[in-house]
Amino acid sequence: MSLEESRRLVAEHNIRHIAYIMDGNGRWAKKRGLPREIGHIAGKDAFDRVVTYTVKTGVRFVTLYAFSTENWKRSQREVNALMRLFLALMRNGKKDLDKRDIRLVFLGDKSAFKPSMVKRMEELEEYSKDHTFVMNVALNYGGRAEILHAVNTLLEKGEKNVTEEQFSSCLYSALSPDPDVIVRTAGEQRLSNFLLWQAAYSEFYFTDKYWPDMGEQDVDDIILAISKRERRFGGVPGEGAGKGNDK
Repeated sequence: MSLEESRRLVAEHNIRHIAYIMDGNGRWAKKRGLPREIGHIAGKDAFDRVVTYTVKTGVRFVTLYAFSTENWKRSQREVNALMRLFLALMRNGKKDLDKRDIRLVFLGDKSAFKPSMVKRMEELEEYSKDHTFVMNVALNYGGRAEILHAVNTLLEKGEKNVTEEQFSSCLYSALSPDPDVIVRTAGEQRLSNFLLWQAAYSEFYFTDKYWPDMGEQDVDDIILAISKRERRFGGVPGEGAGKGNDK
């Protein structure tokens, strides 16, 4: 399928937000007899390919599950390698964000990171705030922690009766609509504590491919598959398509 066809389907089916659970970097490396850290470097290349092409199709919001609250349990060597990779990505961040017209938003609890890293994250968020497309990168993110954060924020405000809209406005992802589709690679079929509130009416797309092997054709395949599904949002056939959370 061509880029033009993907753009047509994105517009016709109002596909605004694709979220990716980037799974399989370590297994990709192990299969090749390489250290897990090499898999994460290959995953970074896939990150660039997939985000760049997803935005080209006209999808305005992209979310990537990069590092969960549970990932701290991994070996110190692997965690350190991931932190170095995140810092390397941020060093050239402004140039890349300008080139792709992307607004960068970090989802998750920044307090776990070194002050220098937090400063860089906040600088990039501020720098890119007027760009057209939105890329959410979930770092030290957990869906349950996000829900608790929203609850505590509302309690601090003294709220007693809360609407869904008020609650959603206190989530890390408040700037984005709920995902139209959540993609998970590497053959796994679970959310793993990702966007638990936001996934209420999301479609799911699973592939056996490891994340480092993902590319433009895979994005086309995702868009084509979702365009063939009828999203009813709790309604009856023929009446639900195109409805949802308009942000």
